[in-house]
Amino acid sequence: MNELAKKIIDNMQAQMNKSISHLEIELSKIRAGKANPQMLESIHVDYYGSQTPLSQVANVNTPDARTIVIQPWEKGMLGPIEKAIQAANLGFNPQNDGTIIRINVPPLTEERRKDLVKRCKAEGENAKIGIRSSRKDANDAIKKELKKGITEDEAKEAEAKIQQLTDQFIQKVDKHLDTKEKEIMTV
Repeated sequence: MNELAKKIIDNMQAQMNKSISHLEIELSKIRAGKANPQMLESIHVDYYGSQTPLSQVANVNTPDARTIVIQPWEKGMLGPIEKAIQAANLGFNPQNDGTIIRINVPPLTEERRKDLVKRCKAEGENAKIGIRSSRKDANDAIKKELKKGITEDEAKEAEAKIQQLTDQFIQKVDKHLDTKEKEIMTV
């Protein structure tokens, strides 16, 4: 295969890997009934006038499958952290005992589980869109090179490789979605 075509395909593969990584991050944020510190990753706390990620002002732990414990590094941060969690509207009710904030993660209802599966599928579709976009960019780049001087056989071979990789990455997305759906629907 032509060096230029190989470079285009490698670049596309890197973009597709980014789509998969993003999907994994987004799926990890969707809770499946078990407490997970990543559930609070999107929360920012007012720390002396600037919005700071929760993980930079406190330790976030899960002592058991139904509880998240937040231990701020400064006692004065208990109130702002509690307000930030309530403002994030994650469906949690933080309990402040003066030294730590405890969050009991309620079990999921059947309806909530189905909503979470829908959200997972939407994230999966976004990842597939990203993968298809990478494929389109790579195919366009190959067509430009075809005009500049690579042979038609090299272009066809590159396009076949691009489609093969696209199919593999779409399967990876489906596998991630199946795993997450089983995790969410397991009571």
